[in-house]
Amino acid sequence: MAQSYARLLGRPLVPAGDDPVAALWTAPCVIVAHGTEADPVFFFGNARALEAFEISLEDFVRLPSRLSAEAPNRAEREDMLARVSRDGFIDDYRGMRISARGTRFMIGRGTVWNLLDADGVRRGQAATFDWPA
Repeated sequence: MAQSYARLLGRPLVPAGDDPVAALWTAPCVIVAHGTEADPVFFFGNARALEAFEISLEDFVRLPSRLSAEAPNRAEREDMLARVSRDGFIDDYRGMRISARGTRFMIGRGTVWNLLDADGVRRGQAATFDWPA
């Protein structure tokens, strides 16, 4: 995630030199990622994400990412993900999300990017945003 972010955006997601796994987990911003399944499932959410989405890690990594938005907001979310697929990343995302407990919260100043491996193969998409917005 950190390498893909740095390649696409030209700046680090986490401080250089830090253990990237620990740095992603403890980052002060929300960081999430989902795979490339037909109905993508989250495979990563850092500590801040679990707090925002009011969910355990065990439950988060089984959650289809579309369920992070309420049904009326899912079309807007899909449009945003299509932009990311086409452009590689966006850094102007705003949108409403919903936690596992039904709490609504706004994403502001969100960055969403394609997760590309070293060969340029897309392995999913990731997002980071400040919370609360």
